[in-house]
Amino acid sequence: MNKISNRLTRKLLGLLGTCVLAAGGTGCGDFLDVMPDNVANMDHVFANKSEAENYLATLYTFPMSVTARQNFMFLGADDIWTFPSSANVDNYSSNYPWRLARGEQNVNTPYVNCWEGNYGGAASPNYFRAIRECNTFLEEIAPAKGRLPDLDEYTRTRWMAEAKFLKAYYHFCLFRMYGPIPIVDTNLAIDEETSVVRVKRNKVEEVVKYIAGLLDECAPELPLEITSMGTEAGRVYRGVAYMLKAKLLVTAASPLFNGNTDYADFKDSDGLPFFPQEFSAQKWQDAVDACELALENLPNAALYTFPATGAKVTAKTQYKMNYRGAVTDPFNTEIIWGRYIPAGQSQQLQIDLGPLYLDETKGNSHNSSRLSATMHTVERFYTRNGVPLDEDKEWNRKWGYSLRYTPATADADQELDIIGGYETGRLNMDREPRFYGGMVFDGSRVFMNSVPGRNDANSFSVHAKFGQKNGWKLGVGEQVTGYWILKLINYEAEYSQDGKTFTYRHYPWPEMRLADLMLLYAEALNEASDSQTNRDLAIDQLDQIRSRVGLKGVKKSWSDYSTQPDKPNTQTGLREIIRQERDIELAFEHSHIWDIRRWKKAVDAQNSYVQGWNVKGKTASQYYQLTNLFEQRFVAPRDYLWPISIKEMLKNPNLVQNPGWQ
Repeated sequence: MNKISNRLTRKLLGLLGTCVLAAGGTGCGDFLDVMPDNVANMDHVFANKSEAENYLATLYTFPMSVTARQNFMFLGADDIWTFPSSANVDNYSSNYPWRLARGEQNVNTPYVNCWEGNYGGAASPNYFRAIRECNTFLEEIAPAKGRLPDLDEYTRTRWMAEAKFLKAYYHFCLFRMYGPIPIVDTNLAIDEETSVVRVKRNKVEEVVKYIAGLLDECAPELPLEITSMGTEAGRVYRGVAYMLKAKLLVTAASPLFNGNTDYADFKDSDGLPFFPQEFSAQKWQDAVDACELALENLPNAALYTFPATGAKVTAKTQYKMNYRGAVTDPFNTEIIWGRYIPAGQSQQLQIDLGPLYLDETKGNSHNSSRLSATMHTVERFYTRNGVPLDEDKEWNRKWGYSLRYTPATADADQELDIIGGYETGRLNMDREPRFYGGMVFDGSRVFMNSVPGRNDANSFSVHAKFGQKNGWKLGVGEQVTGYWILKLINYEAEYSQDGKTFTYRHYPWPEMRLADLMLLYAEALNEASDSQTNRDLAIDQLDQIRSRVGLKGVKKSWSDYSTQPDKPNTQTGLREIIRQERDIELAFEHSHIWDIRRWKKAVDAQNSYVQGWNVKGKTASQYYQLTNLFEQRFVAPRDYLWPISIKEMLKNPNLVQNPGWQ
């Protein structure tokens, strides 16, 4: 197992889940608790450089959990699903994140309540508490405070810049959930008037301006790059700050926040709209500029390619591994910011994603298969020709789009993707490399480090019908859709011979990676101007990403294979292409849930049936039956923003509730 040796991370390990007394007495208070008069405690926490660095480490810890039990970005939308509760096996269905996807959000006890920090486990921290702790740190190590006199100027400046970045990041996390939020630039004193403590929500444009200003302020004071991954991996640097600004401005320019008349009646106490009511094309140009600035400040970033040293892999497998490794190969050239996650969470996630008995020569005693890719996700991936299923002339001539849910026998030329001569679903055939690198299904073949000879010709085979080695088993492997999520499993993961030990490769969570930034840039270019020049620049970003997985360029693919060959040459058509590229390239990486919200597309994506195969079918004809698992319900515009709890509304009459939750 690879270990991350970041010194801040090592300090962080002992602090996960604790309440830092320095930040608020007990440290677990309600929203915007004022700072207590704890000067003696501050004297201890900032007594020396080591103690202060411990405090800085805690500022990185707040929002990170990658177990689906605690992270709503796995189970909060329509792309991943789990199975209902049963007496036979523990699962995630009774936990708060999945209730969001099931349409069960409420205003009394809001699920994944990041405003107050409850009803959602480790993935719903009190972000306002995180911001308070950032403010405390900045106040206590400021030169005027006179603490840590031996701290050199460079270190002090860098630490303060890191705290400012994290303060901006936590404001951003709240912003994309709640929209207009109170800006907390400084902590309130213990003796403040009640009228001061009862803060108001700032307007969307004020929040965006504030966060962008913080990032502009801290970025030049951060190092240009991390030069020692052995001691500083996971810490932020200049390019991270500028990429967050790019994400912020793309979000602010998107339909949810830019001229959204659905919120015309959502007003503050002075009768002024919280959301800008006039669309601004300039916001997209600002996003273009921010993306370009971020790219300029990432001199060493490059799209990932799998280093096949010692492995015998064909180009087809190389393309799949390029896609997988960009996420799970620790701190590779594509990762802009890798967030540290506890090793136990990384292990549990990879166990939950994989099929039972992948290597049939070894045992598997773990309860696997809790998480499944939905049919919505499966159908988003392109055909082998790099165009959507319903547009591909060749794919539909061969299979027929209306017959995609029926079984068929795989062709010999797909033997590295599908078991030769095996009867699987037509939907699984002739798909792009990212489909085969991202998911495991009945009939698929999977390359892992543990295959004999590390030769892709010996890739593991998956037999997932009921009664087969990888098939559904009550209380052990309750796969619910027929699709496992391979993308998030490092290829070095392996079970022991007796099945009692799961060896895995720990990796940081890819909070930001280069492909994401390139796709944001492409989107901003296309939206900023309906010009061929901008479209060509946007398409160039897409083509670079497509090339590393073996796909032809956008124009070539659509010209040769699509029933809509002119689609890349219009702003509307390219918008659809860019959005689908994001859904494919960033699948399962916590991007989809935010994208469909900022595009105002969640109302479409989450108002339909969640579907999968009949995983209890024994034969191909029984197994390949499209099955409705759940009918989702998303109420627009209400569900685009989280509710503030009734308790908070009563405590602070100056707050205005989000629309639809009154």
